[in-house]
Amino acid sequence: MDCHNTLAVRQSTGWIETRLNYLMKSKPSQRRFVYPLRSSATPGSLRLKNRRTPPHPKTLSRFLLTLGLSALTTHATEPLYQTNFEKTELGEVPDDFLVLDGAFEVKEQGGNKFLELPGAPLDAFGFMFGPSARHGNEIIARMFGTKKGRRYPVFGVALNGVNGYRLQVAPAKRAIELIKGSTVVAKVPFRWGGGEWLRLALRVQQTSDVEWTISGKVWVDGKAVPANPTITHKETKEPRNGKPSIWGSPYSGTPIRYDDIIVNKIAK
Repeated sequence: MDCHNTLAVRQSTGWIETRLNYLMKSKPSQRRFVYPLRSSATPGSLRLKNRRTPPHPKTLSRFLLTLGLSALTTHATEPLYQTNFEKTELGEVPDDFLVLDGAFEVKEQGGNKFLELPGAPLDAFGFMFGPSARHGNEIIARMFGTKKGRRYPVFGVALNGVNGYRLQVAPAKRAIELIKGSTVVAKVPFRWGGGEWLRLALRVQQTSDVEWTISGKVWVDGKAVPANPTITHKETKEPRNGKPSIWGSPYSGTPIRYDDIIVNKIAK
C-alpha cells in the first residue's frame, strides 16, 4: 500500500473512531447524526424521516466503516492517466502527447472519438504520455485494425520508455509478443482475424527483492478480462525509468485506431 493509501486509511479510521466514541458516550438526547454524503448517496437503511432521531450505534458503525472503505477504494483505483479523446479537437492529438513519429489524429465515427494512425506509410510509429516509472504501473488501451489479404497491422502498448517493455499483437505471426528494446523475450500463440477491437494491458511489477515480472493480457473488447496473464516474462535487473507509450505499424495498408487509454497504479 502506498503512502497516499496509508494516509487515507489513517484519516478514515481516526474519524470513524472519534465519531463512534462520542456517540457511544453521549446521552441519547445528545446524539445527532448528520450524513457526510448527499441524501442520494445515503443507503436506504439509514434514511431517516426525522434527522433528530439517531441511528443505532451498531448501524452507524457499519455505515461509517463502509464510508471509509469506499473512500479508500476510490482513491486506490483512481487512474494516474486517462484519456478517451472526447475533449480533443478533431484532427489534433492531446496536448500532453509526445508524438515520436506518425500522422496520428483524432477522428470520430458514430459519435465516438478515437485516435487514428493512417494506413501509410508502412513503418513503425508511436507516441509517449503519462507519468514515468520503473515499475508498479499498468497501461490499458483499446485498439482496432483490419487485414488486407494476408497482411495485418501490428500494434501494442509499452512501459518504461522507448527501449522498455512492449506488449505487441502480431497477427501475421499468429502471436503475441513481449519485447524488451528490440528483442523478443517472450511469445505465445494468438489468432486474430482483424475487424474488431482488442484490449491490451501491460504491467511491470516487482515480485521480490531481485525479481520483476512483466505480464500482459490481450482480449476481445466486450468479453471478460482473462483471469490469468496471456504472456509473462521475469527480469532480475531493475527496469529503467520511463514513460508509457503506444505503437503501431499499419502493414496492412489500413488505419489503426486507439481509444480508452488508462495508466493505473498497481495495488500492493
